[in-house]
Amino acid sequence: MTSDAYFDVTDSGPSGATVLNVRGEIDVATSPDLHERLFALLEAGSSLVIVNLTDVSFIDSTGLGVLVEAVQEARAGGGDLRLVVTRPQTLKLLELTGLDEMFSIMSSPSEAVKS
Repeated sequence: MTSDAYFDVTDSGPSGATVLNVRGEIDVATSPDLHERLFALLEAGSSLVIVNLTDVSFIDSTGLGVLVEAVQEARAGGGDLRLVVTRPQTLKLLELTGLDEMFSIMSSPSEAVKS
């Protein structure tokens, strides 16, 4: 089994939101790829980036750090970054670290776009 994460970007249409679907594990090996993808979207002018973590089986502190850096960058530019989280262990990690207070956490990409 590999720890590589898979990233897929989809445009949600007229709302101006961009969804980054992430699958696999986000760890020290894959966090640089996540950083690159997120900041490319922000630099391209995406005002709302939704990171769909539904299919993420593991995320470590380096992955959380990338998400924190990206949400700060998005908000500094007048935009936002929202998370889609459905796995209880991922939600628990966000709660334990206090990051559930920093992020808007939704249960689906469509809910994240509408909020």
